[in-house]
Amino acid sequence: MTDVVKHGADMVVESLINHDVEYVFGIPGAKIDRVFDTLEDKGPELIVTRHEQNAAFMAQAVGRITGKPGVVIATSGPGASNLATGLVTATSEGDPVLAIAGQVKRSDLSKLTHQSMDNVALFKPITKYSAEIQDPETISEIMANAFRIARTNKKGASFVSIPQDVVDAPAVTESIRPLSKPRLGSASKEDIDYLVARIKEAKLPVLLVGMRGSSEAETKALRQLVEVAKLPVVETFQAAGVISRKLEDRFFGRVGLFRNQLGDMLLKKSDLVIAIGYDPIEYEARNWNAEKDARVIVVDKVPAEIDPFMQPERELIGSISDTLDLLTEEISAYQLPEDSQAYLTQLQEKMTERDIIPTHQLENRLHPLEIIETMQAAVTDDMTVTVDIGSHYIWMARHFRSYEPRKLLFSNGMQTLGVALPWAIGAALVRPNTQIFSVSGDGGFLFSAQDLETAVRKKLNIIHIIWNDGRYNMVEFQEVMKYDRASGVDFGPVDFVQYAQAFGAKGLRATSQQELEAAIQEGLTTDGPVIIDVPVDYSSNEQLGEKILPDQFY
Repeated sequence: MTDVVKHGADMVVESLINHDVEYVFGIPGAKIDRVFDTLEDKGPELIVTRHEQNAAFMAQAVGRITGKPGVVIATSGPGASNLATGLVTATSEGDPVLAIAGQVKRSDLSKLTHQSMDNVALFKPITKYSAEIQDPETISEIMANAFRIARTNKKGASFVSIPQDVVDAPAVTESIRPLSKPRLGSASKEDIDYLVARIKEAKLPVLLVGMRGSSEAETKALRQLVEVAKLPVVETFQAAGVISRKLEDRFFGRVGLFRNQLGDMLLKKSDLVIAIGYDPIEYEARNWNAEKDARVIVVDKVPAEIDPFMQPERELIGSISDTLDLLTEEISAYQLPEDSQAYLTQLQEKMTERDIIPTHQLENRLHPLEIIETMQAAVTDDMTVTVDIGSHYIWMARHFRSYEPRKLLFSNGMQTLGVALPWAIGAALVRPNTQIFSVSGDGGFLFSAQDLETAVRKKLNIIHIIWNDGRYNMVEFQEVMKYDRASGVDFGPVDFVQYAQAFGAKGLRATSQQELEAAIQEGLTTDGPVIIDVPVDYSSNEQLGEKILPDQFY
């Protein structure tokens, strides 16, 4: 009887199994194909994609939703380099990902050979961990460290390069199982007491909640605090959904990009901003604290990044949820002053007014607020909405309400075009039996639209709504703001209904709010992906970048 020989590829797959990886996204190639061959017999489900960049986005969505690293595998050369955009997006936005790429055999590493390049050097600046395996017996330990570092705060991407002869070589080392995740304690009692005292003496304390404040435990603790102390909350785009329907009267919008929102007004008027899990890449302090006069206290898992606009007087570092739980116990008797509550009531009225749909629109086109209102009526709290980059993302971030964390997903770190559809695919896999919506512009959709085939093949229930105006409009309106004209933003038309049908998906078009409502209802009863082409009226876009005068802050 012949003994079964274990290869480096087996060590890779065993590491994935040990770390409870459910899905692997990627495209095979000669330098890494033994791993793909091994995945045919054991390990996570392999999702073959149509582009490595999309595979990285799918893994990022898994990481953001589950908190565990999503995994993507590609071959050498351009297979590896195509991962770059997905990995820099994941790292900047705090989403754990493990990327594995093939490499030429070790004897060719210093030669100018087919697909030979310095993988580690390419990915080192855009990941938390970048390593190349030189010995098959070290595969498991390097993989274990890559997983561990990806999910350690600040979360992000890890990259592992594996030469072909290492993948093919025999290996005998036992695969390492994951160690228990280190458990942070709360901030110190002294720091918590300090924060309690500052809240009690403040006239208008405000919670600014960022992406690290939006995981399950943090959201639960935050909601308990808000319910007890009735503190107002401003979300960053990536913290969407931390405030529940029950606490909606404490929600004062989201901030990001342009400083002209009601949340910006509230942050400016506040005499104490409590930044919870906030990262500056979401919305730089130089925007919301341009005058450098905000009083800031930080509650986070990691120290704040300091600059002239962000100099917190105290940092409560540790488990965010544990810290908030202790804070809630100490602040239970707190009440906002009456004049502050009156101001918040005025802001709530303004939030209602801003959602009113204008009466004049272009014929056969929908105003953004019409699209949002129609979606809002159809999307329930168990559904996930992924949003691409473009003018539509600003409208969605400001006006679309979400009441559960990580159910409304934005790229507000890199602002990466093309994320919506692959994120929707990742969400549909890890949230089976729920409906997924994704939203893009006509420009961004074609950045990743080839993986509509993947969604069709996997029969995923995704309704993708394209806001179609025939331009790179987010660039267009900002160019007009700066130069009184636009350049380089026009492109040719695409029949997205026929495009969808060519992939085996259902394609629909809606030129009125009633048609959009009917199309969404048809999508909800359809098995598999549905594309809805919606001609959009962006004539109100000049409002997106309007400046707020100083006296409007008060």
